[in-house]
Amino acid sequence: MGGSDNLVYVTSLEEVSWGLALIAVTMTIHAVAMPATLEACAALRRRRAVVSGFFGGVRVLLLGSAMIATTHLLEVIVWGGFFYYRGALPNASSAYYYALLQYTTVGSELSLPDRWRLLGGMIAMAGLLTFAWSTAVLLTLANRFQSERLTRAEQEADRRDAAL
Repeated sequence: MGGSDNLVYVTSLEEVSWGLALIAVTMTIHAVAMPATLEACAALRRRRAVVSGFFGGVRVLLLGSAMIATTHLLEVIVWGGFFYYRGALPNASSAYYYALLQYTTVGSELSLPDRWRLLGGMIAMAGLLTFAWSTAVLLTLANRFQSERLTRAEQEADRRDAAL
């Protein structure tokens, strides 16, 4: 395994540049999608007067989760598309599979050719950055949901106490 071929490899400026560009594209997609997720959830929260209570709040969380997951999948498509079009992987399916597993830091039995191998780590960096951001958005939505539930419970308790 640790033959001299591995020692000869030198990271190219092209590889690093493409990696940084792909991270920038990933972060740009996220910069559009995360505020859009919060805005869509706020709009649903305003319109959910018909379905109030627990299930109204859960609908907001489900919408936010679906939008976040869709955003991540789109970002993985960008990376997978790059790997496929640059010939780093033999077909679109394996390119997407590899990109998804690297982006989520699970890892894959597939590997990139030496010319692009640094991108395997750079996609993981992009995934870590965007998952942290997505977690903050989901926590914002979850905190609102919990606060609304707690406020509703306190109001019900106040009404019961006032009735006594």
